[in-house]
Formats: sequence, C-alpha cells, structure tokens
Amino acid sequence: MEPKYKRVLLKLSGEALAGDQHFGINEEMTHKVALQVKEIVDAGVQVAVVVGGGNFWRGRSSKTMDRATADYIGMMATVMNAVALQDAFEAVGIEARVQTALEIREVAEPYARRKALSHLDEGKVVIFGAGTGSPFFSTDTTAALRAAEMNAEVILFAKNIDAVYSDDPATNPDAIRYTELTHTDVLEKNLKVMDSTAAALCRDNNIAIHVFGLAEEGNVMKAVCGEAIGTIVR
Repeated sequence: MEPKYKRVLLKLSGEALAGDQHFGINEEMTHKVALQVKEIVDAGVQVAVVVGGGNFWRGRSSKTMDRATADYIGMMATVMNAVALQDAFEAVGIEARVQTALEIREVAEPYARRKALSHLDEGKVVIFGAGTGSPFFSTDTTAALRAAEMNAEVILFAKNIDAVYSDDPATNPDAIRYTELTHTDVLEKNLKVMDSTAAALCRDNNIAIHVFGLAEEGNVMKAVCGEAIGTIVR
C-alpha cells in the first residue's frame, strides 16, 4: 500500500486508550496504537498526535465545578496520556517527543511550532498534550489548530466507533452511517464528529478529516493510504 499523505495529524480519544477497561491507560492498547503508528512512520509518513483525556476526566460532566478549572484538570489528563504514548512509541523503536501547551518541563518540551516542525522533518513523532493551553477549547479544536500549524494534509480521527453516524448506533439501531460528508454537513446536521469550533476551523483551512475505528488492526495505515474505511469529511 502506498501512502496518500506525507504528513498527518492523528487524533486519539482518551477513551480509546482505555480499551475494554473504560478508565485509565490500557498498556495493551497503547502498544497496539504504537505498532500502527510505526507502520506508517516506516512508510515515510510524518506523524503528529493530539490525544484527549476522557479516560481520566470529563470536566464537562461536572455540574458544580468551575468550567475553567475542570478544563485545566482535563489538560493535565491529556499530558498523562501523551507521556504514556511516548513510552509506548519508544518501546517499538519510534523516536517521539511530547510538547505541552502548559509548561511541565520535567516531563515534556513546551509547545513551540518551529521546534515541532523540525522534529517532524527529522522523522520523529510529536505528541501534543495539554490541549490549546486555554480552557473552553476541546482537544478536537486542538487537533484542528495543530493540524493547521503543522501543515498536515489530513486529521485522522481514530475513535472507539467505526464511522460517523446520524445518532448513537448503540442506542438507535436506525442511525445512518455516513461514508462521506462536507464540513458544512457536520455543522448543519450537528453531527458529533467533533465540536463546531473544530469543524469550522478545519473547513476554513481546507483540512480533510478521516474518522475510523482504532480497534481494528491496520486501520491507521488504511486511512493513510486513502482506503474507504469509516467516514471522510472534506
């Protein structure tokens, strides 16, 4: 298989890293992710990663906590996931660097666009933690922002669901499964691919989005090669 893209941004949900245990970090799952990333790195693709923190903390579920405080806790949850991914990547022979939007110099580099671009050009995987560094923005928006800053050709949304649906297929058996959408479709139909800020940012910067299931082995390579899995948003 021949890669369709030279540089991609892989968006991983925190829930996907939890695997079947639904909380925390499942080391078997991070190892599987690392092997899939190694496959595309070995094919010459430059990879940046944005990871969520929902396997540790979902601040928007809180009814009493200040929203900004909840979001900062969520940012720190993403840093734990980023460091775990770095370890998993290095264990399979991938050079990886973590950059965080909140400074935690003992465990990660502070985010610097030019440094990140340099790492990518050298073949290292760059993992972005701590979201945008500001509350009220999701890691979906971080993915869109970093994809634009890194000049990525596509955002690969690796989820624990295999495509974009009109409704939750787990609760609605009549939910429609989409194979192709536009950014405007996502916004107008209020589809839960990503939040509206992220979708608008991708639309305005002409960044394609490929949504697919992470659990199936080889799906990251299939997406990078442009195979018709999951849902494409352009």
